[in-house]
Amino acid sequence: MRSHRLNFMMGILVILAIGLIESCSQVPITGRTQLHLVPESSLDQMALTEYRSFLSQNKVVPASSPQAEMVQRVGERLAKAITLYLTQHGYGDRVANYHWEFHLVDNKEANAWCMPGGKVVVYTGILPYTRDENGLAVVMGHEIAHAIAQHGAERMSEQLLQQAGGQALAIFMQEKPQATRDAFLQAYDIGTTVGAVLPHSRKQESEADHLGLIFMALAGYDPHAALDFWQRMSQAGTAQIPTFLSDHPSDAQRIANIKKWIPEAMKYYHQRP
Repeated sequence: MRSHRLNFMMGILVILAIGLIESCSQVPITGRTQLHLVPESSLDQMALTEYRSFLSQNKVVPASSPQAEMVQRVGERLAKAITLYLTQHGYGDRVANYHWEFHLVDNKEANAWCMPGGKVVVYTGILPYTRDENGLAVVMGHEIAHAIAQHGAERMSEQLLQQAGGQALAIFMQEKPQATRDAFLQAYDIGTTVGAVLPHSRKQESEADHLGLIFMALAGYDPHAALDFWQRMSQAGTAQIPTFLSDHPSDAQRIANIKKWIPEAMKYYHQRP
């Protein structure tokens, strides 16, 4: 009887292990293995719904304005280069269902974000820090890198798994739609009504810096601009650091990492289309 119970428990553990393995994926370029339990179709639908809601409730800068045109131009260059690179290196599935959009929103907050499906928003409050297209490519490349690396899905999976306990995640998401929506909004830093944003780990932030540096290089933007941007942030002082960067690694550590990654990124920059 005890042996039958042991065999049953071993079978359950094997099934769970297989499920976790199948729910893991690898981040492009870094190769880090990550947990991804939320179906991509669910993420895309939530992203589209929340994105449309956000745009309807906020003042979008007219596409004909010089600043909005710059956001669109930088975004399109990044999207084209990133899609080509991922497709050529076996990660095309990460952007297969992307329908890129780039909008500038009139908001004094220094912020920017990218949701699944390539839905990108830049706030006017970040533009004094970026100064030009190169600086903007640093910020947009970083935020797009978070989406490509599926960091939001990773954080959302961890939070929902903790809330669900022993309950199957698919069932939990179906029975707890508000909890699922709140987890999405927090994971992707959308809105201000659901409490604190789920913090990125230092590993995720460094990963987004690394990928973002290569992405901007692929798009034809000099990676050295990232070094200039972060040095400006360091000189601005803690009180003036943009809110969307407040939980990132220290300026000194980030600058040291960027210096280390620039030679690698420059290889992609010299190969730009």
